[in-house]
Amino acid sequence: MKSLLKIAFVLGIVVSFSSCKDNLKPNYQYMPNMYESVAYETYSESGAFNSPTGLKGKEGQLPAEGSIKRGFVPYGIPNTTEGYNFSKTITTSPLDSTTLDIKKAEELYGIYCAICHGTAGDGQGKLVKQQKFLGVPNYKDRQITVGSIFHVQTYGLNSMGSYANQLSQQERWMIAAYVLELKSKL
Repeated sequence: MKSLLKIAFVLGIVVSFSSCKDNLKPNYQYMPNMYESVAYETYSESGAFNSPTGLKGKEGQLPAEGSIKRGFVPYGIPNTTEGYNFSKTITTSPLDSTTLDIKKAEELYGIYCAICHGTAGDGQGKLVKQQKFLGVPNYKDRQITVGSIFHVQTYGLNSMGSYANQLSQQERWMIAAYVLELKSKL
């Protein structure tokens, strides 16, 4: 009796293994879309967000109206001549002495500003000496405050572009304080 059970058990195992494998037909898949997903072209248009507005699938990528990104503090002064004149009245930085790192500000100034304005703030940077840009002002000749420097870094002025995407607000305030320090040395 025991040998008959052993033979039946072994025969059951052999049958179960042989029944799962068939070289002529593929095996069954429980969830085929998990194994073989639909291939999408990386930069192709998607019909997932089609709407009658004509945005062609882009409204799903737009942020909600009135939302701001996390950690961002909006700059309330507009990019106008009146806004620039008002920014000249701001004479104090919102950074306190613990968050103002002059060494870091000097490094950032060297990376972003010194190429045009010069390391001393005299308007004689490398691009000015090579005559790629002309008319870069000397800080000594300008009536600037920490607010006007921050405003120009945020929005840009004349041929200088905005650095709001490259520098955070704290870094722009640090550079503004460093520019005033350079102005006092000139």
